[in-house]
Amino acid sequence: MLGEREKEVMSGDCSSDNNIEKENSLSYTGFNPEKAKCDIVKWISEWFSKNGKESPAVVAISGGKDSSVVTALCVEALGRDRVYGVLMPQGVQHDINASMDLVNHLGIDYCVINIGKTVKIITDEIESSMDRILSEQAKVNLPARIRMSTVYAVSQTMNGRVANTCNLSEDWVGYSTRYGDAAGDFSPVSGLTVHEVRAVGEALGLPKHLIYKVPEDGLSGKSDEDNLGFTYDVLDRYIRTGEIDDMKVKELIDRKRKFSRFKLELMPAFKMEAPIKAEDSKN
Repeated sequence: MLGEREKEVMSGDCSSDNNIEKENSLSYTGFNPEKAKCDIVKWISEWFSKNGKESPAVVAISGGKDSSVVTALCVEALGRDRVYGVLMPQGVQHDINASMDLVNHLGIDYCVINIGKTVKIITDEIESSMDRILSEQAKVNLPARIRMSTVYAVSQTMNGRVANTCNLSEDWVGYSTRYGDAAGDFSPVSGLTVHEVRAVGEALGLPKHLIYKVPEDGLSGKSDEDNLGFTYDVLDRYIRTGEIDDMKVKELIDRKRKFSRFKLELMPAFKMEAPIKAEDSKN
């Protein structure tokens, strides 16, 4: 059964050819947020028809633009009754209200699972067993991987499908945790830059404080741009046009791209020279 929001989309909103070009990066691409929204909604609907006709979409909700937009797209495609949010603060989360605003705005079911104690227990166990302190990178990545394990446990309990919420800008420079937020069963916005995700969020009618919330990893206490060393304005323009003014920043972006490309590729596997005669049809 179609949700009310999906009915609105299917009834004609997707025919709009109007461009919403409120940010400089969008003007380089001729990006059409309404069309992108409707194309993604259709893609999600078709994907679930083949990979889980009765299954819910399960989304890890942080309160930022990416999880907000992905959740709203899933509601458009499947109806609010087939979208489930998982909120996972680590101890006290200063911006948990943003996550609550999203689930209340969309009217979806959700649960809150605090991973603070789990992170501490595993950290203590590892450090005592190894007799050494976790590296800073391990400390940053461990909560993301615990969160994804938690989301999958919730999803399997519901026979759900886990949404990946990464965008093209983050993926381009490897700003994700492998087997953490980079995991998922389907990925609605991995082809969209940060600016494009925001524009789709506007087309979806999401509250602006969710769309334009300062991006941060929620783990290190720093913004995304502080961690990266450049702005998304610069990165998105470079991705879509190849244009960039600061050559040092270009070198930094290119270097991050080179050394993180493996995150987007299948795990390397040894190719055994032996016959496989079992039927292996994709249909």
